[in-house]
Amino acid sequence: MTAAVADRPAATATGTAIWWRNNRATALLLLAAAPALLFLLAFYLLPMMLLLAQSFEGGSLKAYEKALTDGLYVRVLIDTMLIAAYVSVICLALGYPVAYFLASTRPPWPTIGIIFVLLPFWTSILVRTYGWMILLGRNGIINRFLLDIGLLSDPLPLLNNLNGVLIGMVHVLLPYMVFPIYAVMRRVDPALIAAAEGLGAPGWQIFRRVYFPLTLPGVLAGVTLVYILSIGFFITPALLGGGKVIMIAVLIETQVRQFLNWGFAAALSAVLLAATLLVYVGLRRLFRSDLQWS
Repeated sequence: MTAAVADRPAATATGTAIWWRNNRATALLLLAAAPALLFLLAFYLLPMMLLLAQSFEGGSLKAYEKALTDGLYVRVLIDTMLIAAYVSVICLALGYPVAYFLASTRPPWPTIGIIFVLLPFWTSILVRTYGWMILLGRNGIINRFLLDIGLLSDPLPLLNNLNGVLIGMVHVLLPYMVFPIYAVMRRVDPALIAAAEGLGAPGWQIFRRVYFPLTLPGVLAGVTLVYILSIGFFITPALLGGGKVIMIAVLIETQVRQFLNWGFAAALSAVLLAATLLVYVGLRRLFRSDLQWS
């Protein structure tokens, strides 16, 4: 009995050594990531849990019932998701050709193009939004130019409506579409395109059956990024929409700033988070099925 007890610490030490030898790389990675994980826990996960706890005031679900059944708030949520979809489609239509140009052209044009794509990141979103207000107003630069050259008799309604919101959001979010697609396009093997050409496939068939399916992972990443960021946009819709285009982030800010209704604002935030996760899962399933089909 005494010998068995004495051998137990040695066996435990041996087991620990074996575990460390087998999992050393994983343990070192976790140790290196510990500061970032603690930061996320303290400044993201914990505040989010506290905010969600406020949505259950007195253990009641009235805030969620109001958010999910009141026609006004349901309409705002649907409008937010539709606007995010519009922005994603426009960014994809504009960003895919830009990414293709950057990936296929010869130096120094890729470097020049990337600099221009990065330019929006070097300016504050607030400054860019005010710049669009100057450009898009009834007496703004765009309308004044079109009126002066005789193309218009009345100014175009480009501000304080959906048009202005879409223009401002696309300007901010276009780089998030370009760079994921560009990164995938750079990894496409040119030999595959040459092989398709050698087999006599026309250009459109090469793009539809070879090139575009190979770049679908970049499209998925870009669409997901743009859509999720669009759902939570606040500054651009608030300023360029002029109070006529209400997105859910603007509604949450109003509930907090004007009505001090933290419980209902927290419920709206939870609904927005759930909607974002559902859209993300849906996009992954949709594009995964397309990838398998391709």
